[in-house]
Amino acid sequence: MTNRIAPASPTMLPRVLLVTSEALPLAKTGGLGDAVSGLARSLREAHVDATILMPAYASALHTASGLQEVARLPGLVGGDATVLAGWITEFEVPVLLLRNDALYLRPGNPYMDPEGREFEDNGVRFAALAQAAARISMGDTPIRVPHVVHAHDWHAGLTPLFLHAAGYKRPKTVLTIHNLAFQGNFPMSLADLLDVPDVYKGVDGAEFWGQFNFLKAGIRYADSVTTVSETYAREILTPRFGHGLEGLLQTRAADLRAIPNGIDTEIWDPAVDPFLNEHFSPMDLRGKIRNKLELQDSFGLPTDPEAPLLVMGSRLTHQKMADLAVHAFPRVLDAHPRLQVAVLGCGDKGFEEALAALARRYPNRFGIHIGYDERRAHLLHAGADMLLHGSRFEPFGLTPIYSMLYGTVPIASRLGGLADTIVDAEAGGTGILFDGDTADDMVAAIERALGLFAQPQQWQAMQKNGMTTNFGWEPSAAKYIELYRALAPVAPVGAPMVAPRPAAPDVAVADTGAAGKAPALIDTHTKRKRA
Repeated sequence: MTNRIAPASPTMLPRVLLVTSEALPLAKTGGLGDAVSGLARSLREAHVDATILMPAYASALHTASGLQEVARLPGLVGGDATVLAGWITEFEVPVLLLRNDALYLRPGNPYMDPEGREFEDNGVRFAALAQAAARISMGDTPIRVPHVVHAHDWHAGLTPLFLHAAGYKRPKTVLTIHNLAFQGNFPMSLADLLDVPDVYKGVDGAEFWGQFNFLKAGIRYADSVTTVSETYAREILTPRFGHGLEGLLQTRAADLRAIPNGIDTEIWDPAVDPFLNEHFSPMDLRGKIRNKLELQDSFGLPTDPEAPLLVMGSRLTHQKMADLAVHAFPRVLDAHPRLQVAVLGCGDKGFEEALAALARRYPNRFGIHIGYDERRAHLLHAGADMLLHGSRFEPFGLTPIYSMLYGTVPIASRLGGLADTIVDAEAGGTGILFDGDTADDMVAAIERALGLFAQPQQWQAMQKNGMTTNFGWEPSAAKYIELYRALAPVAPVGAPMVAPRPAAPDVAVADTGAAGKAPALIDTHTKRKRA
C-alpha cells in the first residue's frame, strides 16, 4: 500500500491520545474500529502526533509491530498492568496497548464470549482502560503526556471523570459519541470500587437510574463532546433518540459538535482493492459485473449478470431492522421472480434462524452467510446491485458509504448519518431513502429501487454519483484539529508520545517482562510539570 503518511515535523500539532476499545486492524467488531484508525491516520498525515491507547487483546498483540514495554501501572482495578508501545504498520499509526492478560486475553470478541454473552466484568475491564488513560495523562508514567485526550464511546467514558476528579484542567478532554444507545451501565458498587468521590455518583454526576453510567460520565465531564453526523447531533437532543440522556446533552449543547466520520479511501477503493479479483472504476464498470458473478457463486446463487441482486450486510439486530427484513424479503422475492438476495451478518439468534429458513424456502434465490470476514464484505459491496440498510437509529452508517463507492445503490432509512450521506434518487442522487419502520415501508423502498434498476441510464448515473463522492477523512480530520487547537492553543512543540518506528525488523513482545523501554518515548520527568 502506498504510504501517505507525512514525515514527522518540528511544527507538529498537539499530542493527542485516542482512547478506544478497538481499532482496525488490531480489533474490530463494527464501525468504531474503522473510525478510530481512519481518524488517527489522517491526523498523523496532518502532522498531529496521534497515538491510540487500547486493551492488549490477543489479536492486538499478534498484529501490532515493534512492541516494547514502556510503563508499569500497579493498582489498576482488575489488577496490575503494563503498557506496550508499538505500531500499526499498515497505517503508520503508533499504539499503546494496556496489558493485563486476566482482563483482555479471552476467547470471543472484545466484549462477548464465543456464545455471545457479554463478559460480566466489562465494567472493570474498561474502567481499567480509563484509569490507564488518566494515569498517563497526569504524568504518572514515563510516557509523554498528551495535550488532548480523545475518548471514544462508553468504553473510554470514565477518562474525563477521572481527570476532573483529580483536579486536572490539562490535558483537555474530548468525548466522541459513536452510538448513544450503548452507554456502559454497571452497578454503582463499581464506582465505590474505583474510589469515585461521592459528588460524582449522584444524578448530577454519573448516576443513571441507580447505575453507574460510563457514557454519562464522559458527556458530563469532557471539555468537548462530539458525535458523528449533523442529523444525529440534532436527533440525540430529543427523547426519541436521546436514550434518556437528552436532558444532559441539552445542557452541553454549546459544547456539542457534529464532526462526521470519514472512510479510508485507500482501503475502500474498487480500482485497487486487494480483496477483489476484478477491479473497476466509475469510468469502467466491467469489473463490477465479474464481481457480481463471483458474489452470486459464493452465496450459491445462479450466475446471472442481468438478475437484480439485493444484499444486506450488517448486524442482525432490531436496530438494523432485521425483523422487518425477515418479512420484506419473501414479499419482494414472490413479486420479482428474477430477484436474488444475499445476506452477510450475525447477531440475534432468532433473526439468524429466520433468515436461514428463507434460504431453505427460496433455494437458488436467497443466500446467507452467518458471520463476518473482511474479504466477503468487500465482495458484497463490489458485486451487488443494491444494498438494504434499514435502521431505527444510525449515528453515521459506514456500510452504505462503502456500497456507494463500489457502485452499489443503497436503500436506507432517512435518519442520522444516512440522511446526511445519501442523496435520494428524486434529487438525482446516490440512493433510495425511506421513512417509517414497518415492513410496508421497507418493501416500498425496495420496489422503488427495482423500478430504477429497470432504467439502466438512470441507474448508472446513480452509481457514478456515489462512486465519485468524496467520503475521505481529510475534511473531518481538519475539524478535529481545529477543535484540538481551540482546546490546547499554546501546546508546546515536543517529542512524540511514541518513538519513531525502527527500520529494523519488528519483534513482537512474547512476555511483558522481556522488553526494554523505548528511550525516545520516555519523559525524563516522571511527574508532569507542564501542560
